[in-house]
Amino acid sequence: MSNDKTNPNRLLWAGFMAILAAGVGFGVRGGILSDWGAQYGFTQTELGEVTGFGLVGFGVVILIGALLADIVGYGKLMVSAFICHFASAVLTLFATAAFAKGGKEAAYSCLKWGMILFSVGNGLAEAVVNPLVASLFPKNRTHYLNILHAGWPAGLVLGALASYFLVGKARWEIQWALFLIPVVIYGAMCLGQHFPKSEASEKGVSFGEMLAEFAAPLLLLLLFIHALVGYVELGTDSWISNITGNILASPQSGLLLFVYTSTLMFVLRFFAGPIVHKISPPGLLFVSAIFGATGLLLLGSAQGAVGCVIAATVYGIGKTFLWPTMLGVVSDRFPKGGAITIGAIGGIGMLSAGFLGGPGIGYKQDFFASNHLKANAPEVYQEFKAPNENRFLFFPAIVGLEGSKVAAVRNTPAEKRTPAQVKVHDADLHGGRSALKATAAVPALMAFLYLLILLYFKAKGGYKPVHIEGTGHNAHEVA
Repeated sequence: MSNDKTNPNRLLWAGFMAILAAGVGFGVRGGILSDWGAQYGFTQTELGEVTGFGLVGFGVVILIGALLADIVGYGKLMVSAFICHFASAVLTLFATAAFAKGGKEAAYSCLKWGMILFSVGNGLAEAVVNPLVASLFPKNRTHYLNILHAGWPAGLVLGALASYFLVGKARWEIQWALFLIPVVIYGAMCLGQHFPKSEASEKGVSFGEMLAEFAAPLLLLLLFIHALVGYVELGTDSWISNITGNILASPQSGLLLFVYTSTLMFVLRFFAGPIVHKISPPGLLFVSAIFGATGLLLLGSAQGAVGCVIAATVYGIGKTFLWPTMLGVVSDRFPKGGAITIGAIGGIGMLSAGFLGGPGIGYKQDFFASNHLKANAPEVYQEFKAPNENRFLFFPAIVGLEGSKVAAVRNTPAEKRTPAQVKVHDADLHGGRSALKATAAVPALMAFLYLLILLYFKAKGGYKPVHIEGTGHNAHEVA
């Protein structure tokens, strides 16, 4: 809860800028993946692993930061986030020099550790801002958490636009460094500010009582669902401009489509409050999952610019409210969990995106593309296959297509491609489309689980937020 020294609106917008910084980095990275593949010869699976490193640390640190937030203090965590963001920029920018000295492996190492530091900075910031906003606005948590997380698509838009205007005019290193601008802004906005603690901490709820919330079956189900949210939203966003750019035969068009869906997402998140008053947070989640599954299926089959825009619109509407509304439901229903429960939700989503989403969707592209080329032109596959095989979880080992060779095909005008390059292009396109269609199964499962939650609350008389009354041992929850 806030006190006389706390400026809720300034802290809300400082949090907005911190998430915007993460979005700028994420958006720029999506635009320069093809540069990394062409310059260093990475396969799609290897690129997926790099994007995964940019999310794994994010998730781990949210979990750790959530446990320590009220002990260490929100302000100190934000300073640590600032330091990690700066260090990540330096290490990532060193990749080209490392490649000149140590080859592909050295460049991969720089990008890996740069992305890990970037994700740690993002995780420290998010470990603070989610419980902070939930505490500052306890009567309208879902609405303000959606506003807070409008910073994410705003960052994606700025990052993608930077890539669009700078591709061919500036090196990827210049594009990547742009995310430091919002980092400096959020650091300045946090200076001299008083940070409150979570509602649970203010009410004297013990650490053990906070952890006891994880015994609730509903919370465990929400954790599982949010792992699916992380996979389908952030995992897909790691690849979406790359795949749609290939469908449209133009990386720039893919970026512009990504800008469009992210702008749609940014605008819609400011209207979450009126929507949840009409259909409730679980109802909004159910509808969103249906739109998400439908959008991915449409994207996987879209033909031409108009078809891609329509499909992307459906997908964009679907993914808009999932992440912040899930945070709102957890903070609404489990306030005694404080920063820990809301941090667990964010952490599990990021871990899923990092370990499963980015690498998994990259693997699916390699799997479908290489199998398609192997079946239709085995001699061309032998010419274009990568030197090493890739694995993902327990799935079969595959040998994908070599990144720099595929990039050369993409950059060759259609009318100038050799017969072998045409085969590679068709396989590359098939891999991206098929990966999107396969991923649609994830939001379809989410829609089913959200329907169960809707029926659960209907049986209990409807969805109602829960608040803490009393203090210390007398603290108890009331709807």
